[in-house]
Amino acid sequence: MLLIIDNGSIYTKNLIDFLNEKKISFEKQTPELLDLKSLDNYNSFILSGRRKNEKKTNEIGTIRKLTFPQKGTEKINIQRENPLSNDNLQVFESHGFEISKLPNILLVIGESKNCKFEIIQYDKKLIFGTQFHPEMSDDGQNLIQKFCSL
Repeated sequence: MLLIIDNGSIYTKNLIDFLNEKKISFEKQTPELLDLKSLDNYNSFILSGRRKNEKKTNEIGTIRKLTFPQKGTEKINIQRENPLSNDNLQVFESHGFEISKLPNILLVIGESKNCKFEIIQYDKKLIFGTQFHPEMSDDGQNLIQKFCSL
């Protein structure tokens, strides 16, 4: 079962609509109400974007505020073989922050002319992250379907 963790993104409704259309079973929770003991009940997770960010450094990496927000279509160039896509993608971006530094345990799968960390993967497991909103484009929705079938 897939768990959607809704961090308040305005695009979460699009993700939910897509999953319903494709008949992909899921549950949705907010981080505040999530019981960490229940995580064993799920075999995959999608964390939505959030509305507010600030520069932070943690085990995932460092984010920074962009000089100009990114919004619109972006071409993603796939950099390494992976189970989600080996073809370049056209996706939708909408963000004012970006990942600026990653730890070595996270691998870059895809980059664009505006962001070198568009798609990342944890080195040891099938854990992925995207800078863009995959729910907002056909290529991104194909990524979601492939992720859900892993």
